This record gives sequence, C-alpha cells and structure tokens, in this order.
Amino acid sequence: MKYLLAGFMALIISGCNQNVSKKNDNTCNSWRIKMADAAIQRFDSLITYNNPRHIKWQYDIAMLGQAIDKLGYIDAKYSAYHEEFIDYFVQQDGQIRIYDIEDYNLDHVNPAKGLITLYKRKGDEKYLTAINTIVEQLKNQPKTHAGGYWHKKIYPWQMWLDGIYMSSPFLAQYALEFNKPEWFDTIAHQITLIYGKTLDANTGLLYHAWDESKSQQWCNPETGQSKHFWGRAMGWYMMALVDVLEYLPADHKSRDTILTIFNNTAGALIKYRDEETGLWYQVLDKQGIEGNYIEISCSAMFTYAFAKGAKKGLLPEKFLDFSVECFDSIVKNFIFTDQNGLPVLTNICGGAGLGGNPYRDGSYEYYINEKRVDNDPKGVGPFILAAIVLEK
Repeated sequence: MKYLLAGFMALIISGCNQNVSKKNDNTCNSWRIKMADAAIQRFDSLITYNNPRHIKWQYDIAMLGQAIDKLGYIDAKYSAYHEEFIDYFVQQDGQIRIYDIEDYNLDHVNPAKGLITLYKRKGDEKYLTAINTIVEQLKNQPKTHAGGYWHKKIYPWQMWLDGIYMSSPFLAQYALEFNKPEWFDTIAHQITLIYGKTLDANTGLLYHAWDESKSQQWCNPETGQSKHFWGRAMGWYMMALVDVLEYLPADHKSRDTILTIFNNTAGALIKYRDEETGLWYQVLDKQGIEGNYIEISCSAMFTYAFAKGAKKGLLPEKFLDFSVECFDSIVKNFIFTDQNGLPVLTNICGGAGLGGNPYRDGSYEYYINEKRVDNDPKGVGPFILAAIVLEK
C-alpha cells in the first residue's frame, strides 16, 4: 500500500508500494536519500562522477550536485559533496578552472546556480567574482537576429530547448537575489521566443531546436525547426519554466504568458504518456515505432516539473496526481538493485545533440541509437529533485 504524503492534502505518494517489482527491493525509506547516498557511495567526489578522466565544469554533474545539496539540512555531507565540486573549479581569486568565457556555451552557465548557493552560505567573495564572470558571458552571448541566445558559439544562429534550462533559472535567481530586475525581460524573451519557434501547433509539443539561418542539415528548410520531439529537450524546458516562475515577479508583464506556456505544454505532454507505464518515450510522439523506448531522464524531469508546478499553484492539482503516478512507475519499472545493494536508475539517454563533428542529423534513427547509460546524472538529478518535492 502507498503511504500518505505528510503535510500536503493527504495525497498519496510512492515509496511504500507493496506491489512493485521484486527487483526494486522497495521499502519506505526515502528515495531522495537512497539515490543521493548511492551516488556518493559510487563516486566519493562529484569531480570524477561517471568520467574520472575528463573533468569538466559540467552542467549535468552540477545539476546532480545541486539536487543533493538540497538535502544538506538532513546531513551536512550532502552539501559538502556539492561544495567540493564547486571549490575545485572556483579558485581563490574567483577564476573558474577549465572554463573559457569566449566559448559562449550556455551549458557552462548552469553550474553557476551552485555559485549563488555557496555565496549565500559562506559569503566568500570568490563566488561573487565567479558569478559576475558568468553574468558577463551572458551579457555578450551571441544572439540570433530575433534576440535568442545561440546555444554555443560553435552553433551559430541556433537556439536549443536545452539552453533555456542552462541559462534562464540561473539568471532569474540572480535577477531576484542581486536586485538586477532588468534580466527578467531577457529571460522572458528567451522562453517565449523559442516556444514560438519550436512549437508544433498540431501536437502542442516542441521540436528540439531552431536554426534561424535554416542552413543546417538537421532542420526543416522552411521553418528552421529540427525534425523530432526529443523527450529530454522538452524536459529541460519544462524544468526551466517551473524554476523561472519561482523567481519571476508576480507583476512581471510576461508572467501570464509564461504561465500559459507552462500549462499548455504540460497539457500536451500528458497526451503522450505511455499507456502501460505512464512515462514518456525518447522520441515523444513515436510510441510503438521500432527502436523507441521509455526514457527516464525526461520522465523524471516532467515528474519534477509537474510536482513543483502543482504544489506552487502553477498547474492544476491533477498534475500532482500525475507526478505521483510517474514517480511510482519509475521506481517500479526502472530501478533495480546492484550487487552492492545500491539502486540503479536505468534507461537514460547518455547524450544527444545536433550538428557538430561527427555530424548529428537529428533523425529518428539518430535519437534512438544514442547510448543508454545507467545512473547518468541527467536522470539521477531530476529524480532526486522530484523526490524532494514529493516528500515535502
């Protein structure tokens, strides 16, 4: 049986389902703690998480660290795990190791949320210097003629849904907490511009990216839109919306527009849940097509966005029920226990993009053939975030 979600309308949440698959060895222990502890046991440092030979100022590792850091009120070890990662990169003079501002890479903005966390916690000026460096990047980030940030300098004239999450929640928090409200207009423009450029009116889903120049092999030569609805791209976007709305002032001129986008996109996504698991596919609208599969990072991202959105009154209450169902399904169907007794989160797409070298053409075959990775931070991070929201 399922237990009641303490302190919130007696809604039911996962964690004590007696009917789950035997492979899960499921108990009433909190999944936020179990998954965080498993990450720490597997990798005693975030710096070397999953790839000790290639240490990077990495957006997804940082997201996992930020998620685990939120558990610091339970045990200081969780915050320390994230702090060590940030302090490896941020030197005493505030310079960021293995970071080049002239890359103009939006992926490099996401870790900066941790800089704000540590500056508020410790007050060390090195974090503020690093924050200002990231803000300086965004002041000069190349833009499309329509005013949208290029995803990276090496991808000219291109906006990717991923980039909204990488930059906008950081900017929104910075704008609010450092009294820089002028950035809210920039954030709103990025969110609404890419929505208009990637929206498919028939499904309500969003294409992965948009090429303003309409020159890339991966895009529709008439619209500049990429060819498919990639689950995680929309996952990043949905998380960005709910996180930005947490900071965007109630009286901001674009708040109602962004709230409408959030609700419309959530409503569209519900129509594409898998009938059996209630989760989402790697290519969202290709259910039943050979090679497609239930992808857990996007499913965890939608679960988080729905739960947080409903709890903050940004989405109808039914989306909290949806999030509970999705969380239960992830636990039941896509977590197993390894030989060390640690939970393993499966069916996570390791990475996907467009263009580059070797060239990624954005075809259906491309998305379904990208490598799947267990315990990838792009799945574990949102899973922990969802568990934190649902545990409250």
